[in-house]
Amino acid sequence: MSFDERLEKAIDDLWDEELLFLKTLGSFDSTLGNEKGVQQFIENYLKDMDFETASFDVNNDEISNYKNHGIPVIDYKDRPVVVGSKKPEINDGKSLILQAHIDVVDAGPKSHWETEPYIPTVKDNKMYGRGILDMKGGLAANIFAVKALEKMNEPLHGEVQIQTVIEEEVTGNGALALLQAGYTADAALIPEPTQHRILTSQVGVIYLRVTVRGVGAHVEKADEAVNATMNAFKIIEALEKYREFINSQEKHEAFKHHPHPLNINIGKIQGGDWTSSVPVETTFEARIGCYPGTDPADIQKEVRDWIIEACEKDEWLKDNLPEIEFFGFKAHGFEMDIENDLYRILAESHKEVTGEKVENLSFTATTDVRAFDEFGIPVTCYGPLGNYMHAPNEYIDLDSLRYTTKVIAYFIKNWCNQ
Repeated sequence: MSFDERLEKAIDDLWDEELLFLKTLGSFDSTLGNEKGVQQFIENYLKDMDFETASFDVNNDEISNYKNHGIPVIDYKDRPVVVGSKKPEINDGKSLILQAHIDVVDAGPKSHWETEPYIPTVKDNKMYGRGILDMKGGLAANIFAVKALEKMNEPLHGEVQIQTVIEEEVTGNGALALLQAGYTADAALIPEPTQHRILTSQVGVIYLRVTVRGVGAHVEKADEAVNATMNAFKIIEALEKYREFINSQEKHEAFKHHPHPLNINIGKIQGGDWTSSVPVETTFEARIGCYPGTDPADIQKEVRDWIIEACEKDEWLKDNLPEIEFFGFKAHGFEMDIENDLYRILAESHKEVTGEKVENLSFTATTDVRAFDEFGIPVTCYGPLGNYMHAPNEYIDLDSLRYTTKVIAYFIKNWCNQ
């Protein structure tokens, strides 16, 4: 039996254990502020695998000068990042970080789910649950790729780190904190659900909060009041025009094939406090994309100016300008050098498992790759397929997860043993 056949058999032999591990991960509601439980579980799991582990809370002051630092939205106390490291006896290969984020977005109304979002359920060779695809499945692939290699008793020649981070969905500060603390390597792989494609570019992202104030009243005197919610929709309409404007400009080379690469999403809106009261204040939050090579600070200024210009055309808003604040992501775009060893070896590993040439992905959202790029560490994403990320009925395709685990195992072997 060849080395490669042994590796694939080891992964197949561990498959039931990998599914149980993923179900356990998915049972944790690790939304913003609730990450500690799953992080403790992961750290203990890595200790049982004889990894040297460390965990600590993010120190915002230590990372605040990095260009990809995001503006925190809640305190970092008891919300650790975790890393497990294993150095080889003969350390003459290349080191590797396998990173995943364990934070998930809110499940939303359960009435829209066909299964319980935090009771992972397998149907038709798919596993359903919040965060199962984005991206606890990728974490399972990372860990079980390593476990399969160890099951073969074939030593690696480079250090392997398994990192699990918080706030990939809002700031990216978890990844920055581990890198700042010195947990670096010769390359990094993040198994985000790329549908077996290699991420070669991604857009930058900023988050925006707008608060609009009006004049409240009982609905009986609505003609004497100013409805904050209706005025908020005027600003939302202005942002829709901004979206059309930025997508009508010349596209970045990596996104020329994409019909609509720069998305603006009004993700949250809150206003009013009683059905028959004219709302005196309304707040909405938006996500805005920008191309690689663009400074997010410039986009913040451009968006602010666009909103103010729209308000100056309105009789009420021109004298009662909204409060505009930026929070969370101030994320730069990313472009990968596809001539480097990371791309080549990952592409070869994909072909070894699937028999097909890998496709590239220009991603219209953001991932933690930009943090590694800021530290000069070659990095990309490659992971499984599924559907409904950030939506009800999120699922991962289990055949795809098995393929991903095999590709990552081949990649670890081929990278670390250079």
